[in-house]
Order: sequence, then structure tokens, then C-alpha cells
Amino acid sequence: MKTTIELPEEVVRRAKMLAAERRTTLRELVLQGLEHVLTEKRLTARERAKSLFAEMDKLPEFSAGDRLSRSDAHAR
Repeated sequence: MKTTIELPEEVVRRAKMLAAERRTTLRELVLQGLEHVLTEKRLTARERAKSLFAEMDKLPEFSAGDRLSRSDAHAR
């Protein structure tokens, strides 16, 4: 399906640069962004938080054991 939308020139310029860096098309980049937004809307806040923490646990600079407890976090 074809559609026409108006976007600020600066946004389009940055999106084209990002698409080129990722070796993809502007169309594919927009499609990925829309899919991301549509998926995020279906997730609850709890599911988004779980997903975020799961991704953070994969990073070497974060560790699940280093997280503050809820009461410790609120004390700060």
C-alpha cells in the first residue's frame, strides 16, 4: 500500500543517514519503527520493564546482582 506523509526535512535527512549507515532503505527503517511502536503499545508496563532488564542483563557493565532493591532505590 502506498501512502504519503509529511515529515520535517531534518527528520528525513537524519533518517536517510541512519538508513545508509545500516545499509537499508528509508522504507525499511520507517517500517521497523512503526512495527516497534505498534509492538510497544501492546506490551504492559511490567512486560516492557522485564524486557528492558533482560536486555540490560546481557550487557557486561550491568549485572542483575548489582541492582538495588526497591526499598534501597526509594531510600535514595
